[in-house]
Amino acid sequence: MADFPGKVNTQTSSPQSQSSAQIMNVSYDLNFIKSFPGILLLVELLFGLLVWPLVSSAAYWLVPAFGWVLFVSITLWILTLVLCVMLILGMRQTLSSIPWPLVLLVFYGVASVLYFTAFLANAVSVNYYRGSTYNHMAASAFFAFCVTAAYVASTFFAFIEWKGDGGNAVMSTVPV
Repeated sequence: MADFPGKVNTQTSSPQSQSSAQIMNVSYDLNFIKSFPGILLLVELLFGLLVWPLVSSAAYWLVPAFGWVLFVSITLWILTLVLCVMLILGMRQTLSSIPWPLVLLVFYGVASVLYFTAFLANAVSVNYYRGSTYNHMAASAFFAFCVTAAYVASTFFAFIEWKGDGGNAVMSTVPV
């Protein structure tokens, strides 16, 4: 009876300490930033950040097409930022039930089409501005083209990832 209290563990843990331990157990995938799709994602964020301030610095309400450019550029910049944070935090491994290659292919494909329409609307509407804001609109059209090209390249890499290895089936079945 003398050694009974030494064998019993009376230590308890609160639910709050368990949830904070799970929050602190966040893994970072910094190798993603070093990959080509990661670099493209950062280019999309950087050049996308240049498009919408340049458009919004002018009298964008005079030409309705610039409303579309602002909507597309701000919405896709926010969504790309959220995607970047999710990929850096390693959500692909955490949420493995999501078909990430297909999700990325659809996101980048839709973003490419939307940004291409925004680029066209921006480039066609630049001539309406003659004066101090003409350079802003021309620069925003250039950066919109750069973002469109980056989204198209990301769509290509997402398609390659979605498609899979793409190796020859004969080569994989022949014994060596």
